[in-house]
Amino acid sequence: MAFLAVKSMIEDNYKQRGLRGKLVRKLRQKGISDERLLEAIGKVPRHAFFDDALLGHAYEDKAFPIGHGQTISQPYTVAFQTEKLDVKPGDKVLEIGTGSGYQASVLLEMGAKVYTIEYNRELYLRTKDFLPELGYNPHFFFGDGSKGLPIRAPYNKIIVTAGAPVVPTALLEQLAENGILIVPVGDREKQKMIKVTKKKDKLIKEEFDFFSFVPLLGAQGWKE
Repeated sequence: MAFLAVKSMIEDNYKQRGLRGKLVRKLRQKGISDERLLEAIGKVPRHAFFDDALLGHAYEDKAFPIGHGQTISQPYTVAFQTEKLDVKPGDKVLEIGTGSGYQASVLLEMGAKVYTIEYNRELYLRTKDFLPELGYNPHFFFGDGSKGLPIRAPYNKIIVTAGAPVVPTALLEQLAENGILIVPVGDREKQKMIKVTKKKDKLIKEEFDFFSFVPLLGAQGWKE
């Protein structure tokens, strides 16, 4: 199901849909194989998240600034994290770091029930107003995402879209049994992608490639 609202101020034309198709093919060539994920990326109008000055770069496989020291993540990074999250329709997903709202939109297209929390108040207010214009309606929260969102826990999946110095213990505590946490862990410049699966009697940790995210700020993240 596509969530894109028909709205005159946000045009989604044949050219833009073609560019999304080209992006999907590039992601498939880079190893992304989850067809439901690729279909979701093919539906989300990434150009709608860009200022006019950067509009021509919307479907490049690169990260771009969105203000407040934040970025809209590289599509491959979004795809890599989301594929490791193994999202199923109906999954209750907590996103740490709303940012532009692009990642939340992909998760919604995949049928997840999304709770998203943003540390930066101005960015939170901007995205909270903007995302519904595209037809995407996650549950928005403002606060310290490094501490999770215990009021709505537990979650089937948790995805952290900022680099953490360590795996936040609060997020592990808020995972449901058989839940999955995806978090980039390292220093402020480079992080290794970590996947933690919560079983009844143990945590299973897997490590993947290095990526570069903006820092996760907060009590269990970096200090400002």
